[in-house]
Amino acid sequence: MDLPMRIILAAFSACFLVFASLGAVLAAERWETLPPTPAPVAKGSFADINGIKLYYATLGKGAPVVLLHGGLGNSDYWGLQAKALARRHKVILVDSRGHGRSSRDTKPYGYDLMADDVVALLDKLKIRQADIVGWSDGAILGIDLAIRHPDRVNKVFAFAANTVTSGVKDGVDKNPTFAAYIERAGKEYAKLSPTPKEYEAFVGQISQMWATQPSWTDVQLKAIKTPVLVVDGDHDEAIKREHTEYIAATIPGAGLLILPNASHFAFLQDPALFNAALLGFLDGK
Repeated sequence: MDLPMRIILAAFSACFLVFASLGAVLAAERWETLPPTPAPVAKGSFADINGIKLYYATLGKGAPVVLLHGGLGNSDYWGLQAKALARRHKVILVDSRGHGRSSRDTKPYGYDLMADDVVALLDKLKIRQADIVGWSDGAILGIDLAIRHPDRVNKVFAFAANTVTSGVKDGVDKNPTFAAYIERAGKEYAKLSPTPKEYEAFVGQISQMWATQPSWTDVQLKAIKTPVLVVDGDHDEAIKREHTEYIAATIPGAGLLILPNASHFAFLQDPALFNAALLGFLDGK
């Protein structure tokens, strides 16, 4: 075989590999993807709250909205939503205790404690009442606030929540997309946290909470008077579909929205649809 032919064949092989790789990427369903974490959208500050330094950032003007991220994550995950909301709202982004840039102490993790952190931050910012937008653990905190601090909450957009531990699918950490998120969260923790080398200790601490919480009864959910929209992706890796439907059916007047071709990370996978649903709920009458 002469040299030009070898060069042509080598080039053809290289092109084939590129197209084959591209085909594999294109073949992946959207709900199987984990798009990049958005860059920070605002410069933050720290508040001395309940024995820790709680990181928060604000942007925009208007009716206040608090964005609460999922477990192991941080407020940067809400970047695409914060920009959309800031056109009409004052947006408050929070790194929950021990997450992102916020510190933690030796108190056992609990949703009540983390919800009380949010209330204390609202007090510091002199905000009497706010809408709550939560993802996963953040959505649980939104429901917690509606149960225990109803006077501080206007509406709750609860994406990918569970109200009892049995609402979570077994082996979720083995799902490839969710496993990729856990790995990414560890790297982000090392970059952002005031205790960058303590990720395993942090995960161990919060895992004790996940083992037993939340554990709300039907009576507690039926007592909620706050308007709630219960939302999830149709391919959520973590939350059982029947549990999402149960939450919406049990909270009086709650709405139910299942986002198509999306997972536990729908706000990254389909931000246009997610934001339209979010704005429609918060700004609708």
